[in-house]
Amino acid sequence: MGLHIPTALANPISAPGGFVDICTIIIILIVAFLITRGDSKTSKIENVLVVLKVLAILVFIGFGLTALHIQNYMPFVPAPHTNPDGTAFGGFGGIYAGVSVIFLSYIGFDSIAANSAEAKNPQKTMPRGIIGSLVIAVTLFVAVSLVLVGMFKYTNYANNAEPVGWALRQSGHPYVASGVQIVAVIGMFTALIGMMMAGSRLLYSFGRDGMLPKFLGKVDKKHKLPINAILTITVISVLIGAFLTFNFLSQLISAGTLIAFMFVSIGIYPLRKREGKDINMPGFKMPFFPVLPALGFIASLWVFWGLDSDAKLYALIWFVIGMIVYFVYGMNNRAKTQAAELRDKNNDFDNKIE
Repeated sequence: MGLHIPTALANPISAPGGFVDICTIIIILIVAFLITRGDSKTSKIENVLVVLKVLAILVFIGFGLTALHIQNYMPFVPAPHTNPDGTAFGGFGGIYAGVSVIFLSYIGFDSIAANSAEAKNPQKTMPRGIIGSLVIAVTLFVAVSLVLVGMFKYTNYANNAEPVGWALRQSGHPYVASGVQIVAVIGMFTALIGMMMAGSRLLYSFGRDGMLPKFLGKVDKKHKLPINAILTITVISVLIGAFLTFNFLSQLISAGTLIAFMFVSIGIYPLRKREGKDINMPGFKMPFFPVLPALGFIASLWVFWGLDSDAKLYALIWFVIGMIVYFVYGMNNRAKTQAAELRDKNNDFDNKIE
């Protein structure tokens, strides 16, 4: 659009010449506002944006297929070497490094589970939503990547912040490029809405169950929404997003998500023993038990190990802080909350008898 934001307002303080990413603040506040309008209104906006985004991807693939050059795929896996910044490229090592870096693209699927309270028949719809969206997204990810590399040599995309638009313009489709890019930018809201909604629901669940302060687990009587949790996640998102660089956050997010995936995989073993006893039999069970949970843990650990040392170190620090919060506050407060819930049930039972 020809607008140029000053460096100090376009980059976080952790970047050279930056102070605060003002766009991040504005966008997060917009997303927070949408979430506070309620799930039904937000889901309608999400549906429209998702349809537009998928159409934009299909349009790019359609036009891109007309400009493929087979020689750009040769060799399909470049020879392994080390970049000037010390990162691996090409060969198995390069693929392994790439998997670890782009893993954050896959974190949206677990957010579906975080919104299970809003779903009808979640025991059936949750697995279908997660697995179905995963299959569709991976197919589109791979298709876009293959078309991009086929249109121009992969080296042309180095440090290119708009590879899809650039490739379309260079192929003689400037208007298509503008349309696809506009939809892509607006479509980013779908991920932001989904993740912030999931984050607020997690905070709400932790507050309700006594793992975090009780005010997070309260629902606003007027809007029937966890407003306190939404406001809290908004403040956290603004502080982190506006003052830390994307390169740092991307690896930290990947590391944190992989740690969560590892614990979820291992957690299936003790939960399976309790099914039908102190917890209800689930409508959906992980197949190929006990092999698949172990494979999930090993795969997550393998990807985690490919992150750079700084990401693993910061993730470890964040993990330790979380454990301290749990053992010092969450575990004890959770026990008190359960005891209070049990007393309330007993009192209700006694009142009914009287």
